[in-house]
Amino acid sequence: MNGDRKRILAMLADGKITADEADRLLGAMDRRPEVIEATPSRANAPRYFRVEVYADDEGDGPTKVNVRIPMQLLRAGVRLGALIPPKARDEVNAAMAREGIPFDINQLKPENLEDLVEQLGDMTVDVDNERAKVRVYCE
Repeated sequence: MNGDRKRILAMLADGKITADEADRLLGAMDRRPEVIEATPSRANAPRYFRVEVYADDEGDGPTKVNVRIPMQLLRAGVRLGALIPPKARDEVNAAMAREGIPFDINQLKPENLEDLVEQLGDMTVDVDNERAKVRVYCE
């Protein structure tokens, strides 16, 4: 028995509603479609992070790069990142800042990872020019 039915029966038992009112409410519940709460499903979650590069360099000829990284590896890497000593994290942040990348490795935590993976599932980056094509996406 679901929670709504229990509440209706409890109101009936407490005398807050009549038997006819309870019958109408229960009948209305039977006629309405079931509402299924949305819960994150790992079945639909992306399994791989993909990077594909197709380039045609004048001197070297065609180049093809196809990288497929399992999301489980990404998850494990973030968990292992917690083992990085604080001094090393500060050095990583400083090096990234020198390269113009405003990123704080201290903010990358396992509890934030699922949100990141969820957002990656919607991400596709395509870069086309006359000599190269780069595609980054999740599957």
